[in-house]
Amino acid sequence: MLVDIVCGGREERREIDRRVRETAGMLGIENLLGRRPNALSGGQLQRVALGRAIVRKPQVFLFDEPLSNLDAKLRIEMRAELKRLHRKIQTTTVYVTHDQEEAMTLGDRVVVMKDGDIQQIGTPHEVYHQPVNRFVAGFFGTPPMNFIEGRVVCEDAQSFFEDGMHRFAISESQRSTLTSRMNRDVVMGVRPDALSLSRDGRASEGKVPAKIEVIEPLGDRMDVHVMLGNQKRLVCRTESRSDLREGQDVSVEVRMDRVLFFENDEAGRNLLVVQGR
Repeated sequence: MLVDIVCGGREERREIDRRVRETAGMLGIENLLGRRPNALSGGQLQRVALGRAIVRKPQVFLFDEPLSNLDAKLRIEMRAELKRLHRKIQTTTVYVTHDQEEAMTLGDRVVVMKDGDIQQIGTPHEVYHQPVNRFVAGFFGTPPMNFIEGRVVCEDAQSFFEDGMHRFAISESQRSTLTSRMNRDVVMGVRPDALSLSRDGRASEGKVPAKIEVIEPLGDRMDVHVMLGNQKRLVCRTESRSDLREGQDVSVEVRMDRVLFFENDEAGRNLLVVQGR
């Protein structure tokens, strides 16, 4: 019986029964209390495991990749279930995961680690929009951030990012931050949804020519993999469009107000973020 699995110890049977039923109701598994574990589905087993922890009323929950063995649909359902549960019981929870979507959707605060070292601590919004280095920037976001190596140059009182073939005007706010990096190598980071595609296939102010290599339809949107003239590949996320096809020549426009700049070294520090957050 599920009651026997969940509870034990010296508490009176009546109190045990009350707490078990209260927890089962919270998790929506009251109808499973008479079943044995081998008669439960994967999602039901996950809820039972949660119930076994909740019924003991711990001060802290520790989850170590609890959804890793579930299929994609069930993982999304359980993710929402965990979020609702945490909102209800308000118990401090440490959740370990390699899935950046789980970290973003479940965490109030996110600790990003690499090789045992903490890279950044912040809210999901801070970690996504203000990553402290290239590792964090590349880890958070699907598809990952695009990185382009080049340098910042100044010409006629205006600043540009150049990668050897293409030139992108830098905004005034970015320029003031990057003054010390003029004529030095940097890495520009741009998220796929900060790129837009047009069919003209010509270079112009803020646009570079490219060729579509792969299109990944995702229903209401699509991920478009393009190749620039310098053999640099970028991924663009755009709304679903019927006027794009693989092998087509297009132009890629970069929203420069949304790009980030990083040191071109192993640490890859974000040059536009105040360090030490």
